[in-house]
Amino acid sequence: MKVRSASRSAIAGGLVAALMMLAAPAHAEKRVALVIGNNDYKNVPKLQKAVNDARTMGDTLKQLGFSVMVAENQTRQQFSQTLLAFDNAVEAGDTAFFFYAGHGFEIAGQNYLLPTDVPAATEGQEELVRDASVLADRIVERLQNRKVRTSILVFDACRNNPFERSGTRAVGGGGGLAPMAQLPEGVFSVFSAGYKQTALDRLSSDDASPNSVFTRTFAKELLQPGENLVEVAQHTRRLVSEMAETIGHKQIPAYSDQMVDNVFLNGGAKETTKETKPVEPPQKVAALPPVSVPRTAPPNDSINAPIAMFSRHTGGWTVVFSIVDPALGISWRMGDAGEFRETGFLDTLDPRTRKRMPNPAIELAGDAPAATIQIRYVDASGEMQGPFPIKFDPEAALIHDQRKILDMTATSWLSFREFNGLLVYYTHLMSYRCAIREVRIGIDSAVPNQVLKMPSCDMRDPSAIPYEAKPYLKLAPATQFVSVELTYRDGSVSEIKSFRSANRSNN
Repeated sequence: MKVRSASRSAIAGGLVAALMMLAAPAHAEKRVALVIGNNDYKNVPKLQKAVNDARTMGDTLKQLGFSVMVAENQTRQQFSQTLLAFDNAVEAGDTAFFFYAGHGFEIAGQNYLLPTDVPAATEGQEELVRDASVLADRIVERLQNRKVRTSILVFDACRNNPFERSGTRAVGGGGGLAPMAQLPEGVFSVFSAGYKQTALDRLSSDDASPNSVFTRTFAKELLQPGENLVEVAQHTRRLVSEMAETIGHKQIPAYSDQMVDNVFLNGGAKETTKETKPVEPPQKVAALPPVSVPRTAPPNDSINAPIAMFSRHTGGWTVVFSIVDPALGISWRMGDAGEFRETGFLDTLDPRTRKRMPNPAIELAGDAPAATIQIRYVDASGEMQGPFPIKFDPEAALIHDQRKILDMTATSWLSFREFNGLLVYYTHLMSYRCAIREVRIGIDSAVPNQVLKMPSCDMRDPSAIPYEAKPYLKLAPATQFVSVELTYRDGSVSEIKSFRSANRSNN
């Protein structure tokens, strides 16, 4: 006997969102990037490779169709002017990419990017650093205010505490940056190292690479055709971790994924990376006139390729395709051979074509193996577009889907019930355990210090809770609250949530 937990409401919500995207007016999405490298610090230790890292990333992003602004050695005033230019360059629906290499610093769980004129500071002068630096979360807010569709933020700034001095007490904080908690939907962030870890500039004194260990790896992975952002981040963290381990250093790049769909920067067409045009030398922002960005996307079919959202339910998989262009029909097949199958039509008119809207969803069996889904569509002029390949990795898709549900339903992680005493249930966490590596709780403690035992993930029926599993703990009647922290399968850690027994509410 098994207890089943379905996520049909989440699936329905995703389907409605996809339909709204199909019905929305077409938008000429742009790709705009700002890359910043700070080496020449005046009052804290200088860096050697941050400027080169920014230049390398600028060259890489140009190959991916981005209009790139490159800024080097920014003072606080220049940093502000550069961000304003970036604001003016992006519009609603665009893809924005922000890369920063330089000193970064965490104060009270918030990350600050340090301009080159940041003052030296000692213990108790945290406000001095805050006032002279750029809050990383503020960059996210600015892009949200511009209503960009996709925000990608990459920080190669996890270095040692720049304020440490021999014989002085440094501003509080060690190496590394803090996780960026509660990122909004549509934001993907990558850090060159994990929480409280430091990032390597080089592997040895003989390491002649002009770039940091992270940037040299990440830039190459971005150019791999057919890899989505999660795959790029996962491959980068594995390679960087392996290189760091060769010299006894721990560096595991961290990422946070708040994307609704898979995002491909290099599409699925491998041909796009065979010929690389010469890249113009990057300009310093000080020499840039008012930013001019192309009003249409570069002529690259892969940029407007469909993307897919995978949702697992008790009956199998629902795959929802999002297509930017108006479509008169959609067809698909598994693999590179066989007939294409039509998805059919909805009882809804597409206002762009004044015809019935093609069904953007297909169903796959729960035990469907990893494969490539080929999708094609008929555009508004009657021309066939595609086929476009979309990778289907059941395990990765399940983890992504369940992680997304857990993030959206954080207030339901725990619940209380009085039955022969006080019980705390974690049924919800068990239902989505395939996305979780570890659950820690704290009873009347803000620090989760106990590990909850969870059943293993069953890919055949992932939301089902085994009959023998006990999804609750018995607590002392006087228990006031329980804190909980999740470590996800990708190694990222959730915000600590606190659940009070008195009113069943989440702080």
